[in-house]
Amino acid sequence: MDMTTTIDDKTSKALGPLPAGHPAVRKGKVGVLLLNLGTPDGTDTKSMRRYLREFLSDPRVIEMPKLLWYPILHGIVLNTRPRKSGDNYKKIWNTERDESPLRTYTRSQAEKLAEALRDLPDVIVEWGMRYGNPSTADAVEKLMAQGCERIVMFPLYPQFSATTTATASDQLFRALMKIRAMPSVRTVPAYYDEPVYIEALARSIEQHLAGLDFEPEVILASYHGIPKPYFEKGDPYHCHCVKTTRLLRERLGMSDKKLITTFQSRFGAQEWLQPYTDKTVERLAKEGVKSIAIVNPGFSVDCIETLEEIAGENAEIFHHAGGKNFSHIPCLNDSAEGMAVIEAIARRELMGWV
Repeated sequence: MDMTTTIDDKTSKALGPLPAGHPAVRKGKVGVLLLNLGTPDGTDTKSMRRYLREFLSDPRVIEMPKLLWYPILHGIVLNTRPRKSGDNYKKIWNTERDESPLRTYTRSQAEKLAEALRDLPDVIVEWGMRYGNPSTADAVEKLMAQGCERIVMFPLYPQFSATTTATASDQLFRALMKIRAMPSVRTVPAYYDEPVYIEALARSIEQHLAGLDFEPEVILASYHGIPKPYFEKGDPYHCHCVKTTRLLRERLGMSDKKLITTFQSRFGAQEWLQPYTDKTVERLAKEGVKSIAIVNPGFSVDCIETLEEIAGENAEIFHHAGGKNFSHIPCLNDSAEGMAVIEAIARRELMGWV
């Protein structure tokens, strides 16, 4: 029976008889929507400007009155930053697919999750971005077209922040506001202290270190930073990051001198969460530390902030300041360990719906 043009018996009984000429109805499915931050469509200035405009116009990302921020954004930032950002993206661009690694990995995560959930025939997996393409609205539309009456929204951010997780929820509900027959929705909570997540990180670190020809004296757990005022207003992000590192230390049997928390990717003049990753890398090298490694527990997949900023810029900073051995530990990405995390949490959040 062709499900694209007919209604199955179970759904038909629930709906009752339909009037003549009623359009085909597909119902009874549950969607799992993986959402990541976002990506430009290309490295050219126009694509970068479009992406940065959407990203930096989000009031949860930049908490400044529009009257103050928009002249800076449109008068300075969008006229200077796109070219520089585009050049940085070119260094890590997936030229085979002509897309960013973040898009490549997020798509793969969705495909692998769909395969892992094949025992749940009523579950459909889609993926989207908060900023850029494929958009959250497009992903929701695809799920609705396939008969999803319920959606589990899975923001791919282990630690909660209003600048990331909350913006994903905002965008999802903006899309739902335009849908008359709106589906029921669940949102996956932050999973920074989930045992399956800590175990996956620990194993990935152990495997990576086992393949090095040196032993790092210090390992930095580097998280994307947020402005300090956001933390002071109650954003739990800092606490989530610190706990992630503590749990990792306990699992790996490392001291607080061996595995330390730092914060990267600050933007603008105001103070952000400290200690800063780049300043710490420079300080360690100047103090005589010759070997370090950096892991990024707050990123579900490798992206511009990990591949270019950490593996590129920070490696250069370390070597320039006198360091010798530097290694970036890849994100979980679509590895077996990373997929174990996503699958376990998705199955838990689907309970009661499938």
